[in-house]
Amino acid sequence: MTGTARARAVGVALVGWLLTFGVTAGPAAAHAELVATTPGESAALETAPGEVTLRFTEAVSLGAGYARVLDSDAERVDTGAPSVDGATVTIPLREDLSDDGYLVTYRMISADSHPVSGAFGFVVGDAEPVDQALADADADSGPFVAGLLVVARWLGFAGLALGLGVPAFLLLCWPAGWGVARLRRLAAAGAAAVAAGGLLMFLLQGPYAAGSGLGALVAPDLLAATASSTYGLTVLARVVLALLLLAALRFAPRRAAVIVGAILALGLIATTAAVGHPVAGAMPVLAVVVTSVHVAGMTLWLGGVVTLLTGLLRPGVTAGELARALPRFSRLAFGSVVALVVTGVVQTVREVGTPTALFITTYGWVLVAKVALVLLVLGAAGVARVWVQQHLGGPRPRRGGRRVTAQAFVAEAESLQVAARARAAAQADAAIEDIDPFRRSVLLEATVVAVVLVLSAVLAGTPPARSAVADPVDATLALEGAAGTEGTVQISLVPAQTGPNTLHVYLFDVNGRLTQPQDLQVTLTEPQQQIGPLEVDLEPVGPGHYIGDGLTIPTAGTWTLAVTVRLDEFTATTARTTFPVR
Repeated sequence: MTGTARARAVGVALVGWLLTFGVTAGPAAAHAELVATTPGESAALETAPGEVTLRFTEAVSLGAGYARVLDSDAERVDTGAPSVDGATVTIPLREDLSDDGYLVTYRMISADSHPVSGAFGFVVGDAEPVDQALADADADSGPFVAGLLVVARWLGFAGLALGLGVPAFLLLCWPAGWGVARLRRLAAAGAAAVAAGGLLMFLLQGPYAAGSGLGALVAPDLLAATASSTYGLTVLARVVLALLLLAALRFAPRRAAVIVGAILALGLIATTAAVGHPVAGAMPVLAVVVTSVHVAGMTLWLGGVVTLLTGLLRPGVTAGELARALPRFSRLAFGSVVALVVTGVVQTVREVGTPTALFITTYGWVLVAKVALVLLVLGAAGVARVWVQQHLGGPRPRRGGRRVTAQAFVAEAESLQVAARARAAAQADAAIEDIDPFRRSVLLEATVVAVVLVLSAVLAGTPPARSAVADPVDATLALEGAAGTEGTVQISLVPAQTGPNTLHVYLFDVNGRLTQPQDLQVTLTEPQQQIGPLEVDLEPVGPGHYIGDGLTIPTAGTWTLAVTVRLDEFTATTARTTFPVR
């Protein structure tokens, strides 16, 4: 397969995912969302509760965040520290609460290290609701802290490309390049950038989680909260590994330094992959492994491209060195790109879930922009690979070879070797003279990939598209009566989120045929928030088919949909299902 065909195949695989990945996506969450509260949002209670509970879609932690309850005077009425048990948070309240309006405001930390914040109110007795503006001061840490986190992540990604990618290129493709001082400085700067980015991420996590500004950057309580979290420990480990790599690079390419550096490189890749979205949701171990391969592919590819621009393609490099190094990197870059595309598809299926989510969420649009830039880079890489094959892809003279005892044959073999070397030298000299198109292509690769790294840093701090899009309810339930199963009911609720929804109900008898009941009733209940039952208005649209077009779900939570079917005067059957609403 030619270089153009291979690049086209990778590009087709990447675009083909956009059309097909939604079919195979399974359920997964990668960002905690509040699904139920007790008391419920806007609940009116006769007596004050002893505690407030919050239930999320996945495990959360308090960290540097908070969970508070305020009265109408903005005074706190919670007592003691909130307790966290997996996905459930319990806030104890004072015993002497009077009739008043109360506001619950929270900022919890999900498994992917991002804060989940919000507020809701309830009233006790004959009181007025509390204005949610009381929670505005705690709503967010502002764009500056989040923006600095993007910079810190970008520093880490770019640092890996330099600190690991440049030495990898020198080891695998151009051993003579170890003598270029510029490249050694680049590798050292990369390792230092990884350490600096990791330290900045550690310092910023406290203000980011607590919703405070840069003034709290070195607040002792926030630093302690970050240091005691899995995220904080992982980032600190990355800083230490980067500093050790910086020391090991001083002794490269000695054998011991290379071995130690390889071990440190594996640790740096793993600690980069083991924070953020991969560690949340379904199958976190697999997600971390896939992300590690993705990071390694990025490191080898971008590090090699930078080494080409700053070392191999500069004046003074001999044609022979160019002829040896470029074909090696061409093969290495192609393997890296394949790894990036395959692991990128797996990651995106996990984080996005459906094609629709690409175009209705912030995460999806940023990802679409990243894919578009990657396709542009693949085009540039394809051009570069074709250039290498055209200018340096000819047969290279082999060292040694099979012995021929006849003197004439030996002389002929030696002359063929000489001719092959002469052809290779001429080919390399011609490549040096026509290097400008290749250099421009590599420069375009490096520029666009630097932007791709920025988008990757933004994606790492953006809630995954899957968590922002509700999953429709589509279930077939058995209708149970006094005599057992009396048929089935098929439920389709779209989009299964707060606000207007559309419900379709299909009734089937025991033989699987659509049947017309004497009476049909559907209700919705949210027991945790003491809402309902809410009766759903249905209209018949065909035999055994009913539609509820004006169904409104008032709030997020875990809802129960109950269907009661009266087949005749004496036979009544029921079915029910529960579903989350975010």
